[in-house]
Amino acid sequence: MNPHIVLDLSRLMWRAARFAPTGIDRVELAYARHLIATARDRLSFAGWWGRLSLLPGEDAIAMIAALDAMWSGSAVDIDARNTVQTLIRKLHRHVLLRGERPLHRHLAAIRKPIVYLLVSHYRLHRPDGLERLKRRSGVRVVMLIHDLIPIQHPEQMPSWQARRHPQRMNAVGRLADAVIVNSAGTGEALQRYLARHGAALPIVVAPLGIDLALPRDVRAEAATPPYFTYVATIEPRKNHAVLIEAWREVRKVFGAAAPRLVLVGRRGFKSAEILETMRSAEWMRGVIEEHNRLPDAAVARLVCGACASVYSSVAEGFGLPVAEALALGVPVLCSDVAELREVGRNVPEYLDPRDPAAWARAIADYARPGSAGRRTQLERLKTWKPPSWSDHFRLVQPLIDGAAARSPPTARPLVAGAAS
Repeated sequence: MNPHIVLDLSRLMWRAARFAPTGIDRVELAYARHLIATARDRLSFAGWWGRLSLLPGEDAIAMIAALDAMWSGSAVDIDARNTVQTLIRKLHRHVLLRGERPLHRHLAAIRKPIVYLLVSHYRLHRPDGLERLKRRSGVRVVMLIHDLIPIQHPEQMPSWQARRHPQRMNAVGRLADAVIVNSAGTGEALQRYLARHGAALPIVVAPLGIDLALPRDVRAEAATPPYFTYVATIEPRKNHAVLIEAWREVRKVFGAAAPRLVLVGRRGFKSAEILETMRSAEWMRGVIEEHNRLPDAAVARLVCGACASVYSSVAEGFGLPVAEALALGVPVLCSDVAELREVGRNVPEYLDPRDPAAWARAIADYARPGSAGRRTQLERLKTWKPPSWSDHFRLVQPLIDGAAARSPPTARPLVAGAAS
């Protein structure tokens, strides 16, 4: 018997005011779309807004459709955002007025196993509502873990993230019955963390799918004058510093004709300092362009016109923008990080994130007409197969459906067959 699934939409309820999604937002939205399409008759929605509560199904589905439309558009759409905001306010009122009891009553009336599915890290540092739900309703809990970067690289993150992430992972060990991870690297890091704390879980590696699609009227060819895109939150972990130094050398080679660097992503931790450093550097004047609320079709259009997409991050759980650029047929210059090699395999140019000279040489090469490096990478790209959501859900659906019947053993191995 396939279980009833309760999908937690707390992350989308929190992020709905944004014009553009982050990677984790995309994942929660993809799960919502998939389950509505394939398991609507055994699907409920829950969300946290001051308390955990059952969400009215039709309103939750309407919010998902409105968010999908807003985030996938070709331009910023104020009317679409207003529609989303109206639906979100309605859901917030529902949660605040009704609280947890309707969720517990709803689950008690379901005469089949129940799986609670949480695919973001939202509220995992304070999982009291989920703990009560598991204790009272006996639900099995399946979680998707995106990374352990605040534990592995606390110096790259805000102090509150470094404090909270161990609490989140402790909650995973205590409450989860099974875990999905986006890469073998994330799975191994989680497995090591849990082992140090005396826990083990079944872990399935399932690469994330690609939402960014090539606009019908655009060909993936470098534009003139040349530019490079960097699709990432502006924060220290994304290592914009190496690009600043690289562009100093590129400017010496090209002078006023130096290629531009187009930043696409929201402003995050210490972004003001990063942007000020970039804009105050003499060799970066006239080179930087920033977009922080573009919907997907507009992002795809920008990426398609780039000489290459750069990705200089020092730590990743998956590296979705690398996969998206390659899926659009655009070459990638990225950091030599294990999780990025998982995604890009033999296609991108992998560079030391601490070596600005290497980045400068690659950027200068790819910016030139007829670049040999760019041409060679495009040949390699012909053999690359993008990860898809259909492949992702083919791997995780057995875990979700099987979690309700599984008795958790004391030691449980990493399932790594999905990492290739």
